[in-house]
Amino acid sequence: MDSLTADILVVGGGTGGTAAAIQAARRGRANGTSVILVSELPWLGGMLTSAGVSAPDGNELEAFQTGIWGEFLKELSRRHPEGLNQGWVSFFTYNPAVGAAVFADWVAQLPNLQWISGERPREVLRQGDRITGVRFDHITIHASLTLDGTELGDLLAVGNVPHRWGWETRDRWDEPSAPVSLRDPTDPLHKITQQYPIQSPTWVVLMQDFGEDTAPKIDPPSADFTISNVEGSSFEGAWAKYGDEDTSAGEMCLNYGRLPGNLLMINWPHKGNDYGIGLHRLIESDAARAQYGKEAQQHSQAFAHYIQTQLGNRYGLASEIFPKTASSLGGAFALMPYYRESRRLIGMKTISEQDVLPAHDSSENKEKSAVRTAALPLNEQGEMEAIAFGNYANDHHYPGFEMPLAPKSVRWGGRWTGTPFTIPFGALIPETVDGLLVCEKNISVSHIANGATRLQPAVLGIGQAAGMAAALCVEKTCEPRTLRQNHIPLLQHALLTDPTAPTAVVPLFNLPPTHPHWLSIQQQYLAHPQNYPLSGHHTFHQKEQVQPILGTIREKKLQPPANARKPSQKSQPISIKGIFSRDEDNIYQLHQTTVANLPKSISLVTIRSEITEAFSTLQTNQPVHVLGTWNSAGKWLLCCALETL
Repeated sequence: MDSLTADILVVGGGTGGTAAAIQAARRGRANGTSVILVSELPWLGGMLTSAGVSAPDGNELEAFQTGIWGEFLKELSRRHPEGLNQGWVSFFTYNPAVGAAVFADWVAQLPNLQWISGERPREVLRQGDRITGVRFDHITIHASLTLDGTELGDLLAVGNVPHRWGWETRDRWDEPSAPVSLRDPTDPLHKITQQYPIQSPTWVVLMQDFGEDTAPKIDPPSADFTISNVEGSSFEGAWAKYGDEDTSAGEMCLNYGRLPGNLLMINWPHKGNDYGIGLHRLIESDAARAQYGKEAQQHSQAFAHYIQTQLGNRYGLASEIFPKTASSLGGAFALMPYYRESRRLIGMKTISEQDVLPAHDSSENKEKSAVRTAALPLNEQGEMEAIAFGNYANDHHYPGFEMPLAPKSVRWGGRWTGTPFTIPFGALIPETVDGLLVCEKNISVSHIANGATRLQPAVLGIGQAAGMAAALCVEKTCEPRTLRQNHIPLLQHALLTDPTAPTAVVPLFNLPPTHPHWLSIQQQYLAHPQNYPLSGHHTFHQKEQVQPILGTIREKKLQPPANARKPSQKSQPISIKGIFSRDEDNIYQLHQTTVANLPKSISLVTIRSEITEAFSTLQTNQPVHVLGTWNSAGKWLLCCALETL
């Protein structure tokens, strides 16, 4: 068996592992730090690519598009000139093959990063309580520091690193949404906890809208497979709650994950292709996991067959998107399941539900509604140790059940979004083992809080932070726990000032990365976390003020495109005049007559803080002039500029 040596070994080419390897290599390029990335699959990117979830959730606001996540969006936009605003579940949808190419290109640009694919970890090498490398199927790699970026925390199991799997009861961390008991059949969550040890995965399949053409017939799955998605029921009623006077419920279901090129991401949770049968098999054995995967693919094929039979032959399977592997049918079928949860590290700090919910505000001068962020995390030395953040709602998937969860959603920019929370560095570091960091869904987090921390942009941020920390550990010849104890500000400064993809560590709704004082304001809250506004809005001092970016809309330059009947296929903004209205739920509408081929009443949404602030102050019946990109799937205009008339 061949043997290699590296300063840093990243195991797993998923979302977090890919970001970690890229960041570690970028940081270490100048001083010769060597990085090896080992993946099982031929694509990098995990959830964002191999699992086919190319409509990512969370961190959608302009101020939250920093780091490798922001860099990824910019590159996707460059490679998709038709625009990313195609579906209604996300502002950013793309062909997963394009996403995989982006990551592969970035890796190829780094001479100190070696990528090896087609290998799974089989043994973790140790010297006492320190991990020194990993033996794979055909190669052994020794490393100063190893990162577990596997989809299911496989390295934790192989290396006997203490970890969790499944539910915790409320008495563990006093989480409001956790079950009181796992054994009491009268507990409201008893049935869920017994049937689903973790959240349900989904084997994503891509369909295609063939328009006026007839799509190839989708066969039902093999005769030995029985549809069993929700307690033995069928897919009937999968999109019953959707649709409106202009769009059928089935079309709304397909538009959920509409991608460029008339592709349709089928990742539908409502009596759809979530597959939660026998989830214990995921950690039982290779054979058991493979059998689960086969069934999950058949389940998605059955759902695609159902869609075609119910909605018409214009909808068929996409072709030649994913390569075929030993475990995947390829073509329209993703390379792996979309795993929402894995084994979870027992770390130096554990993220519980309270850490992702809006903070409790004891101030007498603030209303409860003003609190829109979680508290910043402090380590034992009292230093603020946030190294990444997310903002998605706490979203759990159990087929056939609606999980009651403490609310953490807010209306922002005309849409629902989640309250921001941060990831502490201690959640990436094992409590008792050295030589190891984790950088995926396997961080130290409770089962309940995992529903918020698992989303793709947050995991990219976790991976980027883990990669930067690993590179700093090599520079300082220290362990991650020592870096946490002595050099947290150094790690945060390195993330903020990375020359390629600087990333925020403190979430602020109104601080976009383009602001000239972005760095200094981030540093203010690192040094003085007690001043962090729980509203998530920084109060700009006079020296920090800049001219609003709304500007003036120049009609001569930005007229509606000639083919306005299909504006969703164009990324060029549309200029529209009309009458603004706002209701008590902060839903914004534009009543217009200037673009004949668009609805008379259009929903207005935005990801920019200055525009959402303008929306909140405009009066109903105010004449306005807006600039934005039209999304026919969501029937909204994504506004990038606004002026009153």
